Amino acid sequence: MADTCKHIDKLTELKQAKEYVCEECIKHGGQWVHLRTCQTCGVTLCCDSSPNTHMTKHFHATDHPVIISAEPGEQWIWCFKDEVFAGY
Repeated sequence: MADTCKHIDKLTELKQAKEYVCEECIKHGGQWVHLRTCQTCGVTLCCDSSPNTHMTKHFHATDHPVIISAEPGEQWIWCFKDEVFAGY
């Protein structure tokens, strides 16, 4: 993955969503628009277009920098720290 950041370059295998749900929205009765999967711990949470923005909150709480889209047919990676987007 040339021309990306050091966080994305360190990935050797992508963690995929175990279920197509936002784990935090399910716990609290929320709704989501799109889902993202953390590449550090594997949690799947909702995106910034969702009312609760759980994935961004997860990044701020944990400092886990890289996520992928959990949406069927989408293949992209985002690094919060370096604000780098890449396809795969």
